[in-house]
Amino acid sequence: MATDEEVQARARALSSPLRLRILRLCLHESRTNKEIADLLDINPATSLHHVRTLLSNGFLAAEETRRGNRGAKEVPYRSTKLSWGTKLPDAAPLLVDTFLQEIDGLAPEEIQVLRVGLKLNEATQKEMLARIYAVIDDYAMRESDPDGVATSLFMAHHLDLSAN
Repeated sequence: MATDEEVQARARALSSPLRLRILRLCLHESRTNKEIADLLDINPATSLHHVRTLLSNGFLAAEETRRGNRGAKEVPYRSTKLSWGTKLPDAAPLLVDTFLQEIDGLAPEEIQVLRVGLKLNEATQKEMLARIYAVIDDYAMRESDPDGVATSLFMAHHLDLSAN
């Protein structure tokens, strides 16, 4: 069981869209700090700060050191999936911002969107969300398909104030 300090430190570690994007980049394949910095178009020192924060809170794991193209020592990092079960207070703005950063530059046909309006009582809403979460949790915790293509899913549930 995590202590209050660990829970708070983990929440702080996940409070950055950049860190969430790093976790996504390292989910299906190990990446070095330089690779992460290049993919996110940021300074390697900035990337390293975020990598170390994620590493110290258990969200990334360092893999065996390897030699790079020029013989330099490189440490690849891989997501531990710990973030999937970590609760974040007031996460909606952070997750929406991260989602928008991740889809920036994609063509409209590269994004599949589903939007539906429902009118459900509280019990039915809870049932629906629990069923959706169970399906997503099942897929999220599976091993990656070796021949798979990395994809992301963003889902938001909210009250429709315009329909009341």
